[in-house]
Amino acid sequence: MIRIKHIYFLLLFLFSFSTLVAQENTKEKEVIEKLINDAVVDYMDSDYGKALQTSKQALMKSFAINDNLLIAQSYNTIGVIFNECSDSKKAIEFYEKALSYAQKENSDILFNWIYSNLGSVYYFNNIDVNKGIVYYKKSLFYAEKIKDSVQIEYTKLNLASAYFAIKKYDLGNEQIDAVREQILKKNNQEAKLSLNLLMGIYSSKKNKKLVAEQHFFTAKKIAEENGFDSFLINVYENLVNHYAFYKESKNELLYQAKLDSLSKVVYSDEKLEKFRKAADQIELDEYKIQLNRIEKVNEDHQKSIKDSKLIAILFMLVLIILLLFLLTLYKNIKLREQANRELELANEALKEAKEKAEEASKLKSQFVSTITHELRTPLYGVIGLTNIILDEHKELGNSPHLKSLKFSAKYLLSLVNDILQMNKIEEKRIVLENLIFNLTDEITTIKNSVEYIADKNNDTLTVEIDTSIPEFLIGDKLRLSQIIMNLVSNALKFTKNGHVSLIADLKHVEGSTYFIEFKVKDTGIGIAKEDQEKIFEQFVQIERKEEDYQGTGLGLSIVSRLIKLFDSEIHLESEQNVGTTFSFTIGFEYDQEKSKEIINEIEVDLSQNLVYNILVVEDNKINQIVTKKIIQNSNMTCTIVDDGFAALVAIEKEHFDLILMDINMPLINGFETTRKIREKGIKIPIIALTAFDKQEVTEEALAAGMNDIMVKPFDPSKLFQVVAKNIKNKKSVD
Repeated sequence: MIRIKHIYFLLLFLFSFSTLVAQENTKEKEVIEKLINDAVVDYMDSDYGKALQTSKQALMKSFAINDNLLIAQSYNTIGVIFNECSDSKKAIEFYEKALSYAQKENSDILFNWIYSNLGSVYYFNNIDVNKGIVYYKKSLFYAEKIKDSVQIEYTKLNLASAYFAIKKYDLGNEQIDAVREQILKKNNQEAKLSLNLLMGIYSSKKNKKLVAEQHFFTAKKIAEENGFDSFLINVYENLVNHYAFYKESKNELLYQAKLDSLSKVVYSDEKLEKFRKAADQIELDEYKIQLNRIEKVNEDHQKSIKDSKLIAILFMLVLIILLLFLLTLYKNIKLREQANRELELANEALKEAKEKAEEASKLKSQFVSTITHELRTPLYGVIGLTNIILDEHKELGNSPHLKSLKFSAKYLLSLVNDILQMNKIEEKRIVLENLIFNLTDEITTIKNSVEYIADKNNDTLTVEIDTSIPEFLIGDKLRLSQIIMNLVSNALKFTKNGHVSLIADLKHVEGSTYFIEFKVKDTGIGIAKEDQEKIFEQFVQIERKEEDYQGTGLGLSIVSRLIKLFDSEIHLESEQNVGTTFSFTIGFEYDQEKSKEIINEIEVDLSQNLVYNILVVEDNKINQIVTKKIIQNSNMTCTIVDDGFAALVAIEKEHFDLILMDINMPLINGFETTRKIREKGIKIPIIALTAFDKQEVTEEALAAGMNDIMVKPFDPSKLFQVVAKNIKNKKSVD
């Protein structure tokens, strides 16, 4: 296959570091920049071992000062060296690491370089030429975005070479025509060499033998005059192919001999041996870093073992109680579903059967509401007490037992929420919201939340987000997060020692609506064809012979129904022992002016230095401890009373800025207490704290005179926002 190598220019732009590094130019950064430049010089001199050693020093120093841009550039340089030495797998690995750090800084210049290098490694090593072309086009997008004329010229030359490799000569010639005039006007010898070599290839294939040789010899002259040995090798390769094409064996043998002679010098065994030693040293350094981390984790683990026994006992007791609750919930729901099915099959003409079906449905809703309330209340205490233990005993921060306790409580909370979510969907009580959100932030949050599953199963989890997707979108981010979280956690659960990918790709735009395709791929155990339709049904779990996978069987059913709310559908591709891919497409609105308006309306988190006095009305002793700790951690003060009558007495004796009111209390509930406070003409903001679903109590809470509602368990930062917002609203009215 005819090829023209064209990677070097991506490294020679290192002089522009001053424009890349927005932070102050310290001496350490100058040292790193010099190391990378030295590596480039060694690379151009074909001293690959020395170039790799120098690049490794730059990488280690970049990590030491935590500079993402320099880390990305160091990884990119190492990738180029590995690619030159035909280790394409390592090259791709380092390019992808470079890309991940470039994305943290959103550097268009680095995106341009790295995508071009990825294109080259897939193309030059004959891995996937078409995939290489895709990466070249991404590189061209960023080159045009930053208006870098030199990079545009080089990328188009690379595209031309790739098109020639798949015999699309006219497409390649279009790329050459677009930059020929600009290159010939400049004094860039490398670009002129590449241009003539490509024009020679095109002319040769179009049976213009003499024109082709004229271009080849021009390229040869430039390479010899400037000492471009790597490019001279490429010129010889194409001359050999040219004379072979025209069956001039004498000239073919002549240039084959020159090619072999020069290749032995450029790619000598001694140089390659230095390169291999440097590569081995990089891997050894990485192993040392990993060993140090393991030893540190083991040391911390040993220190916390003595303090973890009590936590382990507490964990087991709570787990047993919650599992009993969950089992009761599951059995009752299954019984009620069975009753509903029997009623639906009965004679609908009979009034008595109809009344029984309606009564059963009502009882089901009441049961779900009651049992979720009864489960959320102790879960609020468990999660809160776990956070208090972590806050008061920093030495237990890495305790596996405490982490397990917190995970189990959150896991059971998610199961309870799944049951409630399914009930809402069935009763058509979910309405999609339009909120401003950042897709990258949402996906990053999900990735961080499921890392523990990946670590447990020794999986790698990667995220790919199309850079063409706008930063801010408008839509229901909560439902989208629920869909993605379910699919990703499910993929990790059924994948061991494998890979899971989350991909977001912009498919098309219609007006102000951006249609984004989401894919979750895994290399797990797969799903048999006969089971693929069943998995979206409620409470269905496919039988597994080797492992016991826990769960309610509601996750994929919820996913399927939520996606339908977005007027979309989910697609499944799976093969046993190969992997599974779920995909769906959702349209989100993008309106720059509307986004600014919504952002301006968002209340700022009011974790200010203002001291508010809060009255907490709560009868549950454990929840009193948790709520009090959350309030005190925000530099606010609070008074706690056990019931509504005590609350009425407290507000007569002391001034409070706000009241947190539990709803379900003995003697007098929160609604009635609020009515009595309002009858006295007291306008203190009152926020309902409840374990009931918000939709069930909103109407009655507002009617009683409450200002807002918080559902337990809740995020402490959310409570701070709601408290401060209501106090601010009260002051503005006054």
